[in-house]
Amino acid sequence: MPLPSHIPEDQVVELAEMFRLMSDPTRLKIILACLDAPAAVGEMAERLAISGSLVSHHLRLLRAARLLQSDRRGRQVFYVVGDPHIRSMLADMVDHVAEGDAETEVDGAGG
Repeated sequence: MPLPSHIPEDQVVELAEMFRLMSDPTRLKIILACLDAPAAVGEMAERLAISGSLVSHHLRLLRAARLLQSDRRGRQVFYVVGDPHIRSMLADMVDHVAEGDAETEVDGAGG
């Protein structure tokens, strides 16, 4: 799909902010933890070995940028990458990084 040659300034700023948020390794891990299935704060905190309050802080930022969506189920709130554009972009980038690792292994084996 071709990219538009001109994106309005406000959209450029919003896009840059989304990439800035995803550039933090902890926030990226949180997003990736919500990629396949909804995850609760406590589950993410345990999986990532960080405090629940730190996870909550990052989740507020990620929700505000519309990178994650929340769903309250009783007393717990679950977070998920609900937007198919975000899901597709992240899945593609994860695949891209994995391809680079595979190429490095092949190049290293032949040398």
